Amino acid sequence: MLTVWGRRNSINVIKVLWGLTELGLPCERIDAGMAFGRVNDPDYRALNPNGRVPTLVDGDYVLWESNAILRYLCMRHGGAKGLALYPADPGARASVDRWLDWQLSTLSPAERGLFWGMVRTPPEKRDMAQVRAAMQAAAECWAILEAQLARHGGPYVEGAAFTLADIALGAYARRWFGEEVRIEGMPEFPALRAWYERLGEHEGFRLWLGPRLT
Repeated sequence: MLTVWGRRNSINVIKVLWGLTELGLPCERIDAGMAFGRVNDPDYRALNPNGRVPTLVDGDYVLWESNAILRYLCMRHGGAKGLALYPADPGARASVDRWLDWQLSTLSPAERGLFWGMVRTPPEKRDMAQVRAAMQAAAECWAILEAQLARHGGPYVEGAAFTLADIALGAYARRWFGEEVRIEGMPEFPALRAWYERLGEHEGFRLWLGPRLT
């Protein structure tokens, strides 16, 4: 049995849970992080010295970092479904990796202030100047994906096939399009919106990203 340590409302945990759903893999999930604590306990730090979530335990094998976990699940347990999500062809795989790395290096830092400012900060304590600056930074990132989708016509990030790139970026798109973070002046991205709505047809999206952001 695969075990995932991490709270239900962590975007990085959600990515892994969505991937597991796509692959049809059951898991045990143990709440950890923020209100649930545990991440600073010695036994957890022995699994993940960063004290963050998620952490995957697969028998004697332990892995942290959500995008690495997604890749591992596809390669180790995914079979044909795994090869569809994370293709074996070097060029196709590198293209997927590009978006996973971009999510970590560029998109996530840009949108963080928007999510935290609107979802995890009480209305009376919000700094709307900082929120709008984060919205603009996130919009510049989403414009890159809008151009990618418009150029090849979709339906997914890398074209015809649904891949790990759609999972990693789709989790963040839920934040961008969610009513919880909508503020005046957010630009419209028609190709991005159409892609996002297609993601909503996936069971894993509905299951893990359907609930309200918290």
